[in-house]
Amino acid sequence: MFKKVSKKFALLIVAMFTLGIILSGCATTQNNQSNSSSTTPSSNESTKAPEKIKIGFSMDNLALERWQKDRDLFVKKAQELGAEVLVQSANSDPQLQYSQCQNLLAQGIQVLVILPTDGSAIAPIVEEAHKAGVKVLAYDRLIMNSDLDYYVSFDNVKVGELQAEAITKLVPKGRYFLLEGSPTDNNAKLFYEGQMKVLKPLVDKGDIKIVGEQWAKNWDTNEAYKIMQNALVANNNKIDAVVAANDSTALGAIRALDEQGLAGKIPISGQDADLANCQLIVEGKQTMTVYKPIVLEATKAAEMAVSIAKGEKVETNGTVNNGKIDVPSMLLTPIAVDKNNMVDTVIKDGFQKLEDVYKNVSKDLS
Repeated sequence: MFKKVSKKFALLIVAMFTLGIILSGCATTQNNQSNSSSTTPSSNESTKAPEKIKIGFSMDNLALERWQKDRDLFVKKAQELGAEVLVQSANSDPQLQYSQCQNLLAQGIQVLVILPTDGSAIAPIVEEAHKAGVKVLAYDRLIMNSDLDYYVSFDNVKVGELQAEAITKLVPKGRYFLLEGSPTDNNAKLFYEGQMKVLKPLVDKGDIKIVGEQWAKNWDTNEAYKIMQNALVANNNKIDAVVAANDSTALGAIRALDEQGLAGKIPISGQDADLANCQLIVEGKQTMTVYKPIVLEATKAAEMAVSIAKGEKVETNGTVNNGKIDVPSMLLTPIAVDKNNMVDTVIKDGFQKLEDVYKNVSKDLS
């Protein structure tokens, strides 16, 4: 009897011991699971969306048709690439542009894109941007004497060459007036450089005489109109050709020429393929314009800005010296446009509409 009890008691002890081990193991597992969950990020934290790219775009002005197109194209492409763009217009005021750039930096942008009013006056903002960890991309116009990160534009010396070549083909000899752009815009100086590459040899030969040369502040049409009026008076209307640096200055010059019955009789260049000037070209009052496919420029600039923000390799195809460094640059090719290739360039690209360009002339639009 005792042996049977002892045997049962022993079995009971073994069972209780085994149960204790099992319960202890469960407790350890639960503790380990509890400790593990306290160090593992929540599903919300692990799937948190990356911060959206924010780009600041400081523009000289939005008064010109050209810059409105640039803004719209740039913003559209940047948004397609997942970026937000904050746009500021300085109304051609260098001091206002500087303060606006500072404001954009304060808003936490990753990249600052600048179309400068004055390429020299805005230079110190580059250093301020770098201190804030922000890189700077100059758009269309170079920022001078700074550690500028990138530049996107057209071959602006070539623009001037195209302008002068078109006019000298029509007037290989004669009296020329040069109507240049804004003296604070480095591009205007590059256009002039290109023009003189073509004109100077002819001036040296005595075939061409430059009877006047003036620069229109802020590329202003009314300023150009007054300059051309005064030039005609000073030369008794004896001017054979006008090399105008862009379409807004050409517009003012043509108005002055028209008042003297000379519009269409004196060849005149331009640049930007603005609608009013394309109309004047097909009407015969303006000789040519230089078309710069800005959809390509704005798209490239947006792509570069987003790549900069992401820390990716930025595509460039050359460098341009800004007085301090050789700036990595993307330089695009400009196109000379007259009435003969208007349809195949400006209109084909969708930059201007056929019915708008030929609005004032007789043409089959079917």
